[in-house]
Amino acid sequence: MNDCGTRLKNPDIHFTKDTPPTFIVQAENDPEDNIDNSLLYYIALKNASVPVEMHLYAQGGHAFGLRRTHFAITRWPQLAQTWLKSIGIISK
Repeated sequence: MNDCGTRLKNPDIHFTKDTPPTFIVQAENDPEDNIDNSLLYYIALKNASVPVEMHLYAQGGHAFGLRRTHFAITRWPQLAQTWLKSIGIISK
């Protein structure tokens, strides 16, 4: 990564204050995508003054989506809805 302010590992990806608000959710035990990528993404968005919220869960694997599981990650849609309300994207 060149500068963690506005770029990720890919120098062609840039963030500005006009980048859309972003909600990030990931399981730490995801075998496909390392959480370091999500952490870098979060930092880059914050440094670009983009509204961002991130939730990391110990369990959940990869591609958990909207299906109900016994893991805490299954509650992420409610957190996303609350966040979208708090930033005025959806009405309260």
